[in-house]
Amino acid sequence: MLAAAESLLRLRPARILSCAPRASREAAQLPIALLRPRGLPHYSSGGAPSSSGPQGPAGKVHRVPAEHKPSQFDKKILLWTGRFKAVEDIPPRIPPEMIDAARNKARVKACYIMIGLTIIACFAVITSAKRAVERHESLTSWNLAKKAKWREEAALAAQAKAK
Repeated sequence: MLAAAESLLRLRPARILSCAPRASREAAQLPIALLRPRGLPHYSSGGAPSSSGPQGPAGKVHRVPAEHKPSQFDKKILLWTGRFKAVEDIPPRIPPEMIDAARNKARVKACYIMIGLTIIACFAVITSAKRAVERHESLTSWNLAKKAKWREEAALAAQAKAK
């Protein structure tokens, strides 16, 4: 559904109305400002450059409403994911989509780090187990030694109680 909405945004409004069922030719001649619902933000991914909006290096206009004020944690995530180079570069208001994308990227990076640490821990356990085998240590021998110690302590306690 999102792909369909994006493809509609790329079409001209007159083309959208002419494709709609029962669209009149008068509606196709209406100005674009009258066709857009009021109160909703206008997203533009390109088009003819205008003098009112910021322009990118290719001359395209990018107008996205920046509604979210990033917290300190959000700023750290934006820096860690490489979205911005310094804290001073982060604007006071950021689009929610940018923060969501940065959080998803940070989540993936954290998962990769955990996978790496798990693999390192597996190799550490394997090497420590091989060293324990060389010393003739095992969980069974430890358990038998512990139970023998408890029996000795119980016997000493019984002798002390009998006296």
